[in-house]
Amino acid sequence: MCGRFAFFSPHEAVRRLFLPDDAVPAGWSLPPRWNIAPTLEVAAVRGRAGGGRELAALHWGLVPSWAREPAIGARMINARAETLAEKPAFRAAFRKRRCLVLADGYYEWRAVAGGKQPYFIRLASAEPFGMAGLWESWRDPAGDTTLESCVIVTRAATDEVLEIHDRMPVIVPQPSHAAWLDPATDAAGVLATVLADGARPALTAQPVSRRVNNPRNDGPELLEPAA
Repeated sequence: MCGRFAFFSPHEAVRRLFLPDDAVPAGWSLPPRWNIAPTLEVAAVRGRAGGGRELAALHWGLVPSWAREPAIGARMINARAETLAEKPAFRAAFRKRRCLVLADGYYEWRAVAGGKQPYFIRLASAEPFGMAGLWESWRDPAGDTTLESCVIVTRAATDEVLEIHDRMPVIVPQPSHAAWLDPATDAAGVLATVLADGARPALTAQPVSRRVNNPRNDGPELLEPAA
């Protein structure tokens, strides 16, 4: 699963890896963060109407268009890759509204003597990456508020992190970015490509400070190696 992550890369890295033909919007204002929790806004790349890509700030916790109230999103931060096409909350977005949730790494907790030890898991290259996501637009019944939200897609963990947790976010390799974001691409086909053994990225896992357990704590010191 993915319940906490970090995204602190500069705009130049975002432009190089995720927006090859588009500039980062001048008004982009999400600051670097090292402890992103559910219900916060996250940075995501999605297809733009008329072609190209755009950066978007999305509420983490998907609120389906048919929901009566947005509180349902707090229970929809992750979606299992195995059942995306079946679940009413996700199947429409899986077909037409896929995105990349940007991250430099994510946290997972391993049970140890005396509690749970947090680990920061990132690419071996230390580059930022895109986690497979789905997004939706919800409008309240009174028509006064529109909320754009997202969910992160998860998969069975690869061997590198299996001892820490049995689930992990789906990391979309760069060659598959265009297909994942294109609503005209067969959703099941592109997901199968992303999940294939050959697409698995090399990961590293580092035990880090337990200060990350408190979502109010934020800053690069959270990544300091645990004693």
